[in-house]
Amino acid sequence: MKKGNILIALTLLAVGCSTGTNHENEEGHEVSEPGFSMEGREAKVYMTADGTDLRLGQAGTKAFEQARQPLETEVSVFVNPDKTFQPLLGIGGAITDASAEVFASLPEDKQEELLKAYYSREEGIGYTLARTTIHSCDFSSGSYTYVSDEDKELKSFSIEHDKKYRIPLIRKAIGAAGGELLLYASPWSPPAFMKDNDNMLRGGKLLPEFYNSWALYYTKFIKAYEGLGMPIWGITIQNEPMAVQRWESCIYTAEEERDFLKNHLGPTMERKGLGDKKIIVWDHNRDLINHRANTIFEDPEAAQYAWGIGFHWYENWTGGDPMFVNLGKIKESFPSKNLIFTEGCNEKFDPAKYQFWPNAERYGRSMINDFNNGTVAWTDWNILLDETGGPNHVGNFCFAPVHADTQTGELIYTPSYYYIGHFSKFIRPGAKRVSTASSRSPLLSTSFLNEDGTMATVVMNHTDEEITYKLFVADKMMEETILPHAMQTVVY
Repeated sequence: MKKGNILIALTLLAVGCSTGTNHENEEGHEVSEPGFSMEGREAKVYMTADGTDLRLGQAGTKAFEQARQPLETEVSVFVNPDKTFQPLLGIGGAITDASAEVFASLPEDKQEELLKAYYSREEGIGYTLARTTIHSCDFSSGSYTYVSDEDKELKSFSIEHDKKYRIPLIRKAIGAAGGELLLYASPWSPPAFMKDNDNMLRGGKLLPEFYNSWALYYTKFIKAYEGLGMPIWGITIQNEPMAVQRWESCIYTAEEERDFLKNHLGPTMERKGLGDKKIIVWDHNRDLINHRANTIFEDPEAAQYAWGIGFHWYENWTGGDPMFVNLGKIKESFPSKNLIFTEGCNEKFDPAKYQFWPNAERYGRSMINDFNNGTVAWTDWNILLDETGGPNHVGNFCFAPVHADTQTGELIYTPSYYYIGHFSKFIRPGAKRVSTASSRSPLLSTSFLNEDGTMATVVMNHTDEEITYKLFVADKMMEETILPHAMQTVVY
């Protein structure tokens, strides 16, 4: 489905209220003192639904009434605005070589459309966060690094390669986002000469004699990008450090990553004046995340350098439980550390499935559960791919929320784009997650209180049935109906 005029611009209601004074409890969770008022508020409901033309369309405006005792025969969503938790850092997607190459192939008007679709809050879904790669990954047209072979001293370091496609797109994205875009970077592999398999692909390990050189590499990347006007907020140590892939990859055990961080990367970043940059560990799936967190965060020397831990969703490859509960266990154990979703996409690209609704529901289920378990930021994978699900130099073709048909120059918006937009458009950086619970499992829900005083409650129905539910907020309530396989954002 092409975007056309389906995306409806949001005008937020300006309502005055006091949101209370916040403090932390003994577990490190932020809790607000009473002060949120529902007086004078009404709700605007936005919906995206399978089998309809609704795509972030305003489905109506509803008034709240005095709450009453909920009944067991009803479906309810309960929001307690006096209990708030982690603030949102941002929501966005990765600007890879593949995305940048496809973007460069588009006509100028389509380039402008894509930038607005992602980074404009008024005409798009208002992305505020981006991830990029440190040299090549699978979603590059080929493997490359920023140094000459065997250059241990990194004297040849240059980001000239990125100036053709990737850097121009990042700059345009920053501009489209209003001049600010939280940008962080991840490596997929050190240069081949630094590894024990002498290959950027197929796993291998960083050789100990190159620990310091590789740590210095991150700092050179950051300074080179910032020298061109692209501030780098942070880095992850290694993309998927427990996966031997046919593409760029490198293996670290938990102990190896811990020791590289505390003895090399952390001290090098500080020595080079980059101690304020955020360092994210793990950057892999939820299934083994607790072992990595325990190993690194229990070591005070390593933990002092770690802002938080990143995770992906690919444990779903096995068809098992996504293990959202593992994230909550980390917040219980290490409340001062942050959780960030660093990558997710729908695999096994098939152009016949552009509008395959379960792909969107995978996003909705993950985002709601990740946020409810303490995640502060959420990053999709490629923002744009072509009609083959690439380019990708090892044939690992995937879906993106938006695809470009490079033969026609047209953009194709998948349902995933709109599902992500139900969060990124209405929940802004600085918003605090609010205690929210559903009385029945067919409805998944989360809420955030924005800094401007507006509340956004996101509700997802992943069943085949239309569901009428009561939304209880403080001492008020309203009734709403959500269509089958639909996502709603209720803004009030």
